[in-house]
Amino acid sequence: MAHRRPVPWWLVAVAVTAAVLVTGWLPGDDALELLERTGPVLLFVAALTVVAELCAGAGLFDAAAALAARLARGRRWVLWVLVVVLAVASTAVLSLDTTAVLLTPVVVALARRTHTAPLPFALAVLALANTASLVLPVSNLTNLLADHTLRRAGVDYLALMWPPALAAIVVTVVLLALRDRRVLRGRFETVAARRPADGLLLRVAAVATGAMAVAFVAGVPPALAATVTAVALLAVTLARGRPLPVPARDLVPWRTLVVVAGLFVVVATAHAHGLDEVLATAAGAGDDPAALARLAGVGVLAANGVNNLPAYLALEPAAGSDPLRVAALLVATGAGPLLTPWGSLATVLWWQRCRQVMLAVPAATIVRQGLLLAPVVVLTALAALVATS
Repeated sequence: MAHRRPVPWWLVAVAVTAAVLVTGWLPGDDALELLERTGPVLLFVAALTVVAELCAGAGLFDAAAALAARLARGRRWVLWVLVVVLAVASTAVLSLDTTAVLLTPVVVALARRTHTAPLPFALAVLALANTASLVLPVSNLTNLLADHTLRRAGVDYLALMWPPALAAIVVTVVLLALRDRRVLRGRFETVAARRPADGLLLRVAAVATGAMAVAFVAGVPPALAATVTAVALLAVTLARGRPLPVPARDLVPWRTLVVVAGLFVVVATAHAHGLDEVLATAAGAGDDPAALARLAGVGVLAANGVNNLPAYLALEPAAGSDPLRVAALLVATGAGPLLTPWGSLATVLWWQRCRQVMLAVPAATIVRQGLLLAPVVVLTALAALVATS
């Protein structure tokens, strides 16, 4: 008896989106408003994924890891600190999903080449892919959605979010360092770095990524900055006669984009039929510390119960246009989804990558790390937000 192939999620998303639009369950005006808001976000995700893949193909992540090994000079704890810096930088500029997908195998390979236990390094990447995702609007898809709301309220994302973002990173690093302090002792023998296949392409990728990061901070629209960088890197890669890192049809993650667009539509439809009233009751109101903690608590539970993206979309109306409530929800859905393996897409992708590089990570290990980090990180980030508001 032949086994039936499961229906792909992207096809489900297409069917659901078509159904709610054709039947009018999502009113036309709401659909147009949703498209106007989320279209640039989806374009940005597509362009940034192309940038990340081309950078990986140029050897940028491998070169950064090799540089970390050289700078560590045989000291294992220094190597770990440099990997932490690399994970934070990758998450901030190239997004948490890029860190999970492209940095994880590089870090695991680096640990193995230096005869270091790979699990603490991989778990640090997982943690920082989530808790370092508050730094810039481009670091997380939810940040981009929130940035739209904050701009309409006349609030600058960086000015509002740098204290909780910094607190989340510092607390994560301190807790992980204390947990893994015994494993990180000792020295390793420095290994020879592999030469890049194309040194010029590697330098172009590094300069282009740095310029893109500056553009993000300077306020250039993220979709524009990422698209220009993607086109430039693709042109140089082809001009140098280098093969694409993945098949051309997979360079843009269209399946993921279709699923994300479907989530946008489903949540918008649910809100059109009263979901916002239910969640508003659960999330409460106000921007005093207790009210922010209540909203964040609901956000953490929703993110770990379902996933952080639909959790943010569902709770965004409950946050309203109050910058402090928007920030509290970002902290909850950005730094909080550490308790379950499905809490964020980055965690799911990280878990898959670990299996691909033959690193077995039980679900219980992810949960234990989440229990260690999530409560302290979220509460500390909220305290930093309140203290600087």
